[in-house]
Amino acid sequence: MPVFKKNILFIALGCVGIALLLCFFSFSSTTYSQHGLMASVATTTTEHADTTIISNHIPTPTQVKAIYMSQCVVGTPSFRKKLVDLVETTELNSIIIDIKDFSGTIGFKTTNPLLASASMKSCGAPDMQAFIESLHQKGIYVIGRITVFQDPFYTKAHPDQAIQSKSTGGPWKDTKGLSYIDVSSKPYWDVVVELSKEAHDIGFDELNYDYIRYPSDGKLSDAAFINPNIDGSPLNKGLAVEMFWKYLREHVKPTGVVMSADLFGMTTVAEDDMGIGQQLDRAEPYFDYIAPMVYPSHFATNFGGFGNPNTHVYQVIQYSMSEAVKRVESTTTPVDFIGAVPIVNRSTATSTAKAKIQLYAKQSYPATMLRPWLQDFSYGGTYGPTEVDDQIKATYDVGLNSWMLWSAANTYTTAALVPATQ
Repeated sequence: MPVFKKNILFIALGCVGIALLLCFFSFSSTTYSQHGLMASVATTTTEHADTTIISNHIPTPTQVKAIYMSQCVVGTPSFRKKLVDLVETTELNSIIIDIKDFSGTIGFKTTNPLLASASMKSCGAPDMQAFIESLHQKGIYVIGRITVFQDPFYTKAHPDQAIQSKSTGGPWKDTKGLSYIDVSSKPYWDVVVELSKEAHDIGFDELNYDYIRYPSDGKLSDAAFINPNIDGSPLNKGLAVEMFWKYLREHVKPTGVVMSADLFGMTTVAEDDMGIGQQLDRAEPYFDYIAPMVYPSHFATNFGGFGNPNTHVYQVIQYSMSEAVKRVESTTTPVDFIGAVPIVNRSTATSTAKAKIQLYAKQSYPATMLRPWLQDFSYGGTYGPTEVDDQIKATYDVGLNSWMLWSAANTYTTAALVPATQ
């Protein structure tokens, strides 16, 4: 933020002793208003070897109503202005901005030795910090999205840390030709931690982690994974992913940043990890918010008995998110998570045998930790004002109050949004 850097220089030259402290505190008491949201701006200072970063953060709105902004759009002033204008003229109050996207490159400038090689290599905003500050001045909550294990840039530089192809001996690739870092490549965990800290330093209020999982598309039989189990037991993908989540929480949360996780939509109803290592019950202890990607078009035919999910968007959201609410509020789970305490066995009868299902005690979490991603793009069907509005209504009808709209093209259905009150 150029204006803050100038002020810091002025303070350093003109203030000494107690006067320095008095001048500094004058920066930390500003209050902004947007759409009825009053946000006290907390100022934090992070010292680095060669510079001092002053970053402002605003608290999480009671209701987060957000749209997504890609890494390329945030680097295009004319396009990003249109999205900011949309937020200012509607009920929206938050923007999710790519920090690191599917390419593995980072969308802002950094000299951190663990990150610099990926910084601003394709899309991004050289003025990211100043842009975030301008959003804060408008009262807009800023969430940074980090694509984690899908990262062809890092795997090219560190092929030994990638998921390996059994047939080629090199990094495995999905159907789009993208390679993934192995979930258990622990040196990479510290890269994610450093990126998280840098992003918080420049002003992101919340960090949203996506692709925190094993791949789902491609010839998975050709993929060779690192087994984190030291006892030689078979690979447990759910446990491996949870180990990363735990490390991330322990090393990032102390900075004070809000943390959220994107999960497959099916995690709302599935108890197993679906081969990708994601289970809702395992994620709950490590994130402030969980964002199931409940895009109707991504559910199978007859999901919930609804036939074509694209023609039953309200029912798909209502059913999947009501199931998620039950899961997070429950005090028991059949999922064996880190530190799980078994409490009782229950028997379920089938036509062929009886299977014993072990239950474990778990903490109950408020339903409001759930913040679904909703579909604002046409895939499998046409999505216009009715379809977007029905998804939002279903979210409210299950007792939730926050949502985020996804459109890879960054074009949104304005007619589905309530105009801002004057």
